Amino acid sequence: MPKDLSKEDINPGRIVYAWTVKEYEKYDRSHRWYLATGIALAAFLAFALLSGNYLFALVIILFGIVLYLHDMQEPMDVYFAITDTGIILGRRYYRFSELKNFWLIYNPPEIKTIYFTLNSVVKHRLQVPLLEYDPRAIRDHLNQYLTEDLEQEEEPLSDTLARVFKIH
Repeated sequence: MPKDLSKEDINPGRIVYAWTVKEYEKYDRSHRWYLATGIALAAFLAFALLSGNYLFALVIILFGIVLYLHDMQEPMDVYFAITDTGIILGRRYYRFSELKNFWLIYNPPEIKTIYFTLNSVVKHRLQVPLLEYDPRAIRDHLNQYLTEDLEQEEEPLSDTLARVFKIH
């Protein structure tokens, strides 16, 4: 279970790397994107109403509202650090024993991300943009504590779809 850093009994160890990332990537969406999304939502809504599937219609409406509210909000800055005992993401501290493995996807300029797999069934993966940090030095440090998943050569499909459709 990740620990909340606000508790005084937490000692995350010596910070080796630290930087600030955005909570999520905010995409520049064109008028074309909004038009296409609006048409798609309207088509799904019309299909739901014509087929009498009112629950699906409600889900489509709620999806549109959430998408609108998410678009109006700016992402927060989130602190990330790699220590000699674990990682810190925001106000959460994850010991290396709570992490199953890690992998890096480094295809600049589009993708520069480090992924951590958690030993948890609820939340299974953390992702952190590397920004301009050297992935080799970070890999070398993490390999002392975690296993690198060398089979992961591409970003997860959910991340690719989110990036392509600009809905993350």
